[in-house]
Amino acid sequence: VNLALEKAKQAQKSWAEWTPIERGRVLRKTAEILEKENDFLAQLEAIDTSRPLQETLDVDIVSARDCFEYYGSIAATIGGEYMQMPGGSFAYTIREPLGVCAGIGAWNYPIQGMAWKVAPALACGNAILFKPSETTPMTALALGEILKEAGLPDGLCSILLGAKETGQLLTRHPDIAKVSFTGDVTTGRAICKDASETLKKVTMELGGKSPLIIFEDADIDDAVSAALMANFYSCGEVCSNGTRVFVQNSIRETFVEKFAERSKRISIGDPMDKEMQMGAMIHEQHLQKVLGYVDVGKSEGAKLVCGGERVELTGDFSKGAFMTPAIFTDCNDDMRIVKEEIFGPVACVLGFDTEEEVIERANDTVFGLAAGVFTKDIQRGHRVVSNFQAGCTWINNYNLAPVELPWGGNKQSGIGRENGKAGIENWSQLKSVYVEMGKIDCPYQ
Repeated sequence: VNLALEKAKQAQKSWAEWTPIERGRVLRKTAEILEKENDFLAQLEAIDTSRPLQETLDVDIVSARDCFEYYGSIAATIGGEYMQMPGGSFAYTIREPLGVCAGIGAWNYPIQGMAWKVAPALACGNAILFKPSETTPMTALALGEILKEAGLPDGLCSILLGAKETGQLLTRHPDIAKVSFTGDVTTGRAICKDASETLKKVTMELGGKSPLIIFEDADIDDAVSAALMANFYSCGEVCSNGTRVFVQNSIRETFVEKFAERSKRISIGDPMDKEMQMGAMIHEQHLQKVLGYVDVGKSEGAKLVCGGERVELTGDFSKGAFMTPAIFTDCNDDMRIVKEEIFGPVACVLGFDTEEEVIERANDTVFGLAAGVFTKDIQRGHRVVSNFQAGCTWINNYNLAPVELPWGGNKQSGIGRENGKAGIENWSQLKSVYVEMGKIDCPYQ
């Protein structure tokens, strides 16, 4: 860590002197290489995460490419403001890099998560030391090589492998200016505590237990599609998933029937088989945790409509951590499966009667990462999202994350934002400059 940090300090000084358009050119070249290597990198991602190739081919590398292309394109626009002052004087602001920063990635979307940190950090003139999850490091190493191929000078983006101890060397080091972390709330709190010793800047994208509200006037088939994606995509290992599915009571029975029927048709198996729609959980320990929550739900009195069982495959996959997607009904807001983040393919369906009631219940959580609403009444849609206590919201869709749009949570789901122009604000600092054009007004003789 110390060696990488010393190299980063020297490299960052020179990088900050590059013009923004020159820095942007390197990022756009990175995007071009990512596009060219999409299939190879998607296979690496599927092998590392056990998520299906069907997903990684279309989402992960594309998202990383878009991020580098976006920040490479807006790098030349990064700057401050000009303000006119009395008597012909004026003031302006300069947007400056922070210096050497640290990024700590999650295991579920490794290359996307790295891109969301590295691209804006470099666009702003920083150096970054990135630690991928020890569980899924392969595409981080590949992206490091791609950055070098794109012309990024040595030392500006070092990939540091390791577990908790490596992360702590970064979060506690006095020369690290900022830490950006994606992961669980408990680790996020520990990192904030470490960072507070030297008052580092932090960006935290943490957990969630997000609501997906479906009103009776919604397109029910679209709503079911969204609920499937919001609960079972990527084996349910997505922080923003809408795992509390609130359905208006007048359509709840029909919704649950369609939801269960379609979930049973999800194909589960070899992640490298393009016909498979769901791969394995990240590892056996996590599978046991999720299956444990299924048992908790049943013991609490919730009705398991379908799924929630281990899938026993043969041959090379006989020891794989596969499970069927679970749907619970007859849930109440005080159940652990409704309140706690499970991070697996477990959906809780809850009924409601009125808009006022469901908004209050949707917001009754310590989390605030995401929320969605389905309705054909566009006024109600806007009204509901304006009352959500969440950072990322959708009307008639769920879990889309275009790089142009800021991403992050409220309450215990995070601090700060990634992506969009907000990403620039979170990876830079402002300097104010006042220029006096007249005489100094001084009362002292």
